[in-house]
Amino acid sequence: MYTSILVPLDGSSHAEKALTVAAQLARGTGVTLHLMTVAEFPPDNIGLFTGGTAEPFSEEDREKLAAGMKDEARKIIDQARGAVDLEGIEVEEVVRQGRPAECINEAAESLGVDAIIMGSRGVSDMRGMVFGSVSHKVSHTAGCTVITVT
Repeated sequence: MYTSILVPLDGSSHAEKALTVAAQLARGTGVTLHLMTVAEFPPDNIGLFTGGTAEPFSEEDREKLAAGMKDEARKIIDQARGAVDLEGIEVEEVVRQGRPAECINEAAESLGVDAIIMGSRGVSDMRGMVFGSVSHKVSHTAGCTVITVT
C-alpha cells in the first residue's frame, strides 16, 4: 500500500498519536517513516519577539537563534522516538526551517512519500484558531494522501 510516509512532529500529543498510527502501518511492511520537524524562522526583531520595544536584530543573533530553534526541533524527534516503539521500522529524520505547512508539502514532494500522517492539532492551538491549522493547510494543498489523527 505505502512505501514511504512523512510524519510531521511538533511535540504535541496529537503528533505522537499520529506517529503511533504511522508505526502501526509501517511495522512489518518495509515502509520508511520520515520523522519531520520544522523550526520556524527566527523573528526579524528581537525586541518585538521578547515583548519589548523594536530594536535592531543582528545577523549573528539571528543565526544563533535559528541554530537553537533547530536544536529544539531535533529534540522533538528524539522525544517522539522515545515515546513510540519504532523497532524494526526504517526511520529517517528531516529537520527544515520555514513555514510548517509549506515545509511539510515541500518535503513530501522531494521525498516522494505516499502519505503524510499528522496530528489534527499541534502545540499552537490558539494560533491555529486565528490563522488556520497546519494540518488543515497541508490537507488542502498536499499532492499525496493526508491522514489526520485526533
